[in-house]
Amino acid sequence: MASARSMTGFANGQGSGHGFTWSWDLRAVNGRGLDIRLRIPDFIEGLERAARGALQEAAARGSITLGLRIAQDDSALDPISPPEARIDAALHAIRAVEERAKALGVALEPSRATDVLALKGVADAAGGERDAKPLAAALLAELPDLIAAFNATREGEGEKLVGIIREQLNGIASLTKSARGLLPARAQAQDAALRAALERVGTVAEGVDEARIAQELAVVAVKADVTEEVDRLTAHVAAATALLAQGGPVGRKLDFLCQEFNREANTLCSKSGDPALTQVGLDLKALIDQMREQVQNLE
Repeated sequence: MASARSMTGFANGQGSGHGFTWSWDLRAVNGRGLDIRLRIPDFIEGLERAARGALQEAAARGSITLGLRIAQDDSALDPISPPEARIDAALHAIRAVEERAKALGVALEPSRATDVLALKGVADAAGGERDAKPLAAALLAELPDLIAAFNATREGEGEKLVGIIREQLNGIASLTKSARGLLPARAQAQDAALRAALERVGTVAEGVDEARIAQELAVVAVKADVTEEVDRLTAHVAAATALLAQGGPVGRKLDFLCQEFNREANTLCSKSGDPALTQVGLDLKALIDQMREQVQNLE
């Protein structure tokens, strides 16, 4: 069974080889869908495509950013072994400068080998001509471990979120039970109030059909009944509990259930007519709002 994951997570890593050093940075925050942003040097052919595909398989939702910084490893350069063609070109250029300076009567210091190596394009030529294919292979080999570390942080955070949401669901279940327990007394009080209203109407109204009045009052009583709302709250608790047990990317479904929870709590408050039941409804609304804040962090 897949674990529920948070949409927030991070991972980083460093590596070196094939004349380069590099560092990874992978992080994610909440998002309505899956948004992947890559900041990868474009000279490594195929890496961006592979990274995007791997992240699409690893995550279902969230705003994900993958960054990669690459630098040449100067310690791996061989500055005393540049290509001979570049050395020859540099020496010809130095000779031309010296001959021109002599013709103009300008005295120059004798050239040294280090002066030649310091010329741009001579000693650094070996680094500039490095093959990027071995580097690409090394980076691709590191991607699975980087994404695994990234998902580990998301699963750890997801486990904490699930624990919090379970506690909140238990609280909603307890409040729903309290609401159900208030219904018999509320029904008796409403019945007594309706009977009293019927008697008052009968004493002040002449020629009024008492059966019609009783029928209208019965309709009022049915509209004020909140048994269905309480039943639906109980069903929503069971559905949310099952989703948490299922694991995986259940954030969207739980968010929808939170909307349904809130709808029933609002109806309960509006139809209550009873101070104790209204207070239960308000407590439900507060707890549902808190749960939805946590749910919106889940993938």
